[in-house]
Amino acid sequence: MRYAVPALAAIMNPLRSSLLGLFLIGHPADAQTETVLVGVVPAEVAAVAQPLPLTGTVTPARISAVSAEVAGKVARVHVEEGDRIEPGGVLAALDNRRARIAVAQAQAATREAEAALADAQRRFDIATTLAGRQAISDNERRTRETEVQTDRAVRDRRKAEENEQALLLELHDIRAPFAGVVARRLTDAGAWVEPGDAVVELVELRELRIDVAVPQAYFTHLSRDIRVTVRLDAQPHETFEGRLLSTIPVADPGSRTFPARVSVANADANLMPGLSATVTLHLPTASRHVTIPRDALLRHPDGRTTAWVVENASTGATAAERVIEIGNTFDGRVEVRSGLSEGDLVVVEGNEGLRPGLPVQVSRRGS
Repeated sequence: MRYAVPALAAIMNPLRSSLLGLFLIGHPADAQTETVLVGVVPAEVAAVAQPLPLTGTVTPARISAVSAEVAGKVARVHVEEGDRIEPGGVLAALDNRRARIAVAQAQAATREAEAALADAQRRFDIATTLAGRQAISDNERRTRETEVQTDRAVRDRRKAEENEQALLLELHDIRAPFAGVVARRLTDAGAWVEPGDAVVELVELRELRIDVAVPQAYFTHLSRDIRVTVRLDAQPHETFEGRLLSTIPVADPGSRTFPARVSVANADANLMPGLSATVTLHLPTASRHVTIPRDALLRHPDGRTTAWVVENASTGATAAERVIEIGNTFDGRVEVRSGLSEGDLVVVEGNEGLRPGLPVQVSRRGS
């Protein structure tokens, strides 16, 4: 029996070491000193904008049946339906052989008139010299001066005719008046067109418009500087910035609404005419409430909305979760109706894995 105790100690000592190791694994020695780096901003009191969502349909700012300005036979159509073209791009070309001949004739007539003018000017200069010497009469000098004026007028007329023929030649190329997409091709090579006959239908896509009906209760709050956002039903996760282009102060008596037109830049051609869209007008209000960035919000399956704040930032910063009631959303911020006060440091970065009372290291990120 004297050997039982040493034998038992030999068994228990390794067991105690293993249990202690398991305890330390489950409870690290520095668990109480664990800190998380978070980004915070202070909750601010700001004027709250009221979002007013309205539905509409995307329409092109311009749609034009581009027509010929001179008569002629179509030599070639340079575009197909769906092609994009820049301003001044050639849509179609008419046979210009006769126009080129007319330009050459006009240029020759101009050169002839310029030569006649130069000769008349030479004779007038001689007459002026001779009249100074009283070698010819003053009446003869005035006659030579009239010849110069007449030949100058002829030269100017010939030059204008040359410019006209050059313009007619240029108009044989039918060009796009603006950047757009060819919606329809209305002619083909070999066809004869008269002035005013359309060759293509061109739709502008760089700027699109959406017409919406604004309820009468909100019409007086509209102004050109309000923020406008657009979301397509076909692309619900992408938001486009727009601007209020115009309002018409004439109400529809049946619906008590006023028409308004929104313009949306479309440089990347992400929008297409005919798509349905939701236009949100962010109307200013007189109310002021605490607001925080949307990044600070956490939504839970049970319906709660919370935000993490940093408490005791000057002594020992720790995380605390607040249940909040939110209101309108505008300009990337959310109205907080209860649960937060002005100046509370709200966590906007690193709030996913926080626990109440967890020490945090604050990294301020703007206001």
